[in-house]
Amino acid sequence: MFRYGAFALLLAFECVIHLSRGTEVTVKDKDDKLCLYANLSVNFSVSYMASENKSALAQFELPAEVTSNGSRCDNASSTLKLNFGAGHSWTVNFSVSGNAYRADSVTFSYNLSDATVFPKSASTDTLSVTVRPHITDVSMGTCYSCKSQETIRSDSVNQTLWNVLIQAFVSNGTQSENLTTCAADLPSTPTASPTTVAPVTNSTVAPTTAPAPTLPTPTVGNFSVKPDDNGTACLLANLGLRIGVKQGEKYQEMNLDPNVTRASGSCGVNSSELVLESNAMTVVLTFTNDTKKFRLQAVNVTAKLSSGVTFSEANGSLSLWEAAVGSSYMCNKEQNDSITGRLNIFTFNLQVQPFAVKKGLFSTAEECFLDSDLSFLVPVAVGVALSFLIVLVLLSYLIGRRKSRTGYQSV
Repeated sequence: MFRYGAFALLLAFECVIHLSRGTEVTVKDKDDKLCLYANLSVNFSVSYMASENKSALAQFELPAEVTSNGSRCDNASSTLKLNFGAGHSWTVNFSVSGNAYRADSVTFSYNLSDATVFPKSASTDTLSVTVRPHITDVSMGTCYSCKSQETIRSDSVNQTLWNVLIQAFVSNGTQSENLTTCAADLPSTPTASPTTVAPVTNSTVAPTTAPAPTLPTPTVGNFSVKPDDNGTACLLANLGLRIGVKQGEKYQEMNLDPNVTRASGSCGVNSSELVLESNAMTVVLTFTNDTKKFRLQAVNVTAKLSSGVTFSEANGSLSLWEAAVGSSYMCNKEQNDSITGRLNIFTFNLQVQPFAVKKGLFSTAEECFLDSDLSFLVPVAVGVALSFLIVLVLLSYLIGRRKSRTGYQSV
């Protein structure tokens, strides 16, 4: 009983002692009192032009060591500015509306002359993108908490936020013990608005299980990415794709129609990206390699649901579709990969090669387990194990019965 009470107490004080490997920043006012607190993780994916007119992709994270010069707070508005690296900055502007506050904008400025982040960049300019995050209706006197990932997309920059804990308007220099939790962290709650709890109590949410697909098998599309209009493909992908999304209590599936889908992306030495964009959805697949094997590391999906709501979900820490660099990954049978608790992707007749493509053709394929000749051994092994267990139970029963009868023999 004690351990459950202790666990609940830790959750209640999450805003004050929240542990994270992200970036933690405190901002103080003119009286040297705490007025803004932030602890969060941000990943950046930036597409830029490299030398020889080739597109490149830079992927990096907001470091733990930043400065907050340019941050400020007052009663009606606050600014969190995080400066890092060689001339990069990430800025969030907050404002108060009634009894709540919100994030009005996020501005990311990046210096293309920083060769450690943007190797062989054709430009030395400092560029900026401004977007609006989904941080709204945060009750005054509470911290905004969102452990789920939110990816904010723009033309050339993707920003993925997670493990976010922010109080933009701290009262009396003391962090609040109460949270306003984002909707993405409450998958069992049908409403889309954030929920304020004080104090936080522990709740267990059962993992989401996607119902069996009911749509026709999606058409297989042949997609490729080229470094330029005249070049040969540097990334190849053939697949039929379906997504399954959970919005509140409703579950919906959608097929990607390759006939109305535009493929784009980028190819790099250690990271490549395939973007599949139609009127109904945009799917971004990011592949990485460690020089020996490649894998699907990140999936970012934005879709227009039948209800008219725009669905957005991402996961940047996956390890799927793994194969040796210089080969392709193949899985002809249907695969169902759980990306998050709210997003599943189904693939059919999949073959993908994001690195070391030669002459625009697939290399020798490494098959998935479902396609391999060994896959049939799983049910066989289970059957043998069950049969052996049944024999053991019967033998134990017979031996025990025999001993029992021997013990009651007449003298």
